[in-house]
Amino acid sequence: MNISISQRTDTMSAAIVTGPGTLRIETLPLPQPDRGQVRIRLEGCGVCASNLVPWSGPEWMQFPTEPGALGHEGWGVIDAVGEDVQGFAPGDRVAALSYHAYATHDIADQSAIAPLPTALAGQPFPGEPLGCAFNIFRRSGITPGETVAIVGIGFLGILLTELASAAGARVIAISRRPSSLAAAKQAGAGAAIAMDDHWRIIEEVKQLTDGRLCDCVMEAVGKQWPLDLAGELTKERGRLVVAGYHQDGPRQVNMQLWNWRGLDVINAHERDPAVYMRGINEAIEATAAGRISPSRLYTHRFALEELAAALDMTRDRPEDFIKALVICDE
Repeated sequence: MNISISQRTDTMSAAIVTGPGTLRIETLPLPQPDRGQVRIRLEGCGVCASNLVPWSGPEWMQFPTEPGALGHEGWGVIDAVGEDVQGFAPGDRVAALSYHAYATHDIADQSAIAPLPTALAGQPFPGEPLGCAFNIFRRSGITPGETVAIVGIGFLGILLTELASAAGARVIAISRRPSSLAAAKQAGAGAAIAMDDHWRIIEEVKQLTDGRLCDCVMEAVGKQWPLDLAGELTKERGRLVVAGYHQDGPRQVNMQLWNWRGLDVINAHERDPAVYMRGINEAIEATAAGRISPSRLYTHRFALEELAAALDMTRDRPEDFIKALVICDE
């Protein structure tokens, strides 16, 4: 497939997913912002694991997608503003909560963008997943001295490890990949356990906690077994935080266990755009102040025309992979 990204100023390039595991890049007219909106010349967009089920082509998925669809972790520079936009102007660098960001340009409401300070100049900033980490952490209610297990150490799990450790919690990281466990230790985890045998993991956590299990367990995978494991690791009256994105079908839960232990089960997914933006702004402030360091987690970069490879790598998660970015402008 011969594809290229247009350099003309009156057009944009955008990815269109045409079927399971296939896409093309099209050159299209630049969109114009409506009242209260801005247009962003995107520098890049993070690749989210939530894209993987649509990418696989489930029955409910409709192809072709809208141009740029599935991309929602964009950042870049405003190059046009609509009427009644207040506080933003062309040239401002922002993180955006927009939904067609697998493209060179996207439109966002002025309420869905956050300014990036000069301290972050030149740094990628996929705001949506960073904001999610802060929102999940807030919902978890972690306090100093608690023992927290994080099941699934990818981009989100490492950020949650960093936040929980900084809050004074003892973190037990659980992941299938040695490189992920090493990253969790670097982020402050006090213990790292290979996610292989269900009952061995439970016994190891019991040993680490003198049989008490964990005050809070965060499930950050989005699959059945890690959810089952997370429940088993949560102590009586503990908190089970569902941070994984369970979009590939129904789940069964051990309600007998959850009931008997009196677990507080927290679905940490947000849907209110204002809450998303609060998390994004908190992430911007923390990154600019050096309290978190996400740049080291962006392990792989792809051009827009390499989006298919970026999605495949996010699905396959080879050793040393943490987070892929699609880069449009450097």
